[in-house]
Amino acid sequence: MDTEGSELYPRRVTLLDAAPLALMHMAAFAAFFVDFGWIAAVTVFITYTVRIFALTAGYHRYFSHKSYRTSRAFQFILAWIGASAAQLGPLWWASHHRWHHRYADKDRDIHSPDRDGFWWAHIGWLVCPRYRGTQFELVKDFARFPELRWINKHPYVPPLVLALALYAVGYWIAAVRPDLGASGLQLLMWGFFFSTVLVYHATFCINSVMHMVGRRRYETSDTSRNNVILAILTMGEGWHNNHHHYSVCARQGFRWWEIDLSYMILRVLALLRIVWDIREPPARILNAPEGA
Repeated sequence: MDTEGSELYPRRVTLLDAAPLALMHMAAFAAFFVDFGWIAAVTVFITYTVRIFALTAGYHRYFSHKSYRTSRAFQFILAWIGASAAQLGPLWWASHHRWHHRYADKDRDIHSPDRDGFWWAHIGWLVCPRYRGTQFELVKDFARFPELRWINKHPYVPPLVLALALYAVGYWIAAVRPDLGASGLQLLMWGFFFSTVLVYHATFCINSVMHMVGRRRYETSDTSRNNVILAILTMGEGWHNNHHHYSVCARQGFRWWEIDLSYMILRVLALLRIVWDIREPPARILNAPEGA
């Protein structure tokens, strides 16, 4: 994928390139040296699930595939919360994902484990300077919104705001209810750094593990697979072979037993008229036999 100026950078990663992500992992590990209690556990759960939803239902199913419609206000909320997961902006994310679907597991795919190995697909391409730019011609539909372009230009603002907010909340709890054992440092380390790294690897696994481990219901032209464990951890993204077979719909669990929490939440939001025009897989897709 060649973005503006990318030809200046080789397709390799240096220690300096990997340093920010390495520091995030070191901070996540340091959380184990900070007290952990029920407030920290609840905070990890909330910051993980809310941001996973913003990435799966927002960055992926909405910004990348336009599988439903929503208001400009909720669109901004999805973009902000998704960016708070420290995976860069919505336009950057969507442009790279659209490119991936265009060349999935082919020579021009930017993160194919079949061609480039597990670690490149999982994390290497993300820190490679060659792919830091946004290919705006692939996301013209959303690039016309100035607020989305702002988040895309300043992707570190949402995670910084989240980190400061968690520290402030923990500090306030410690001041008014010291008996609860919470603190600003505790919520910062567990609720931001540890939770963020969990979100990293859950979503990164879709690019790596989900093209290597699992079952293939459909004979797609790529190596995508379905995996129930990752479907649970990523709120539905683990039905990856389903998705690559029919990528334009909001639903990725095509069988009744294929748990897709992101789709379920979108259905609730549709009842509240926050989202609408949810695209469903047609009957021929849902009823197709194994190996179709």
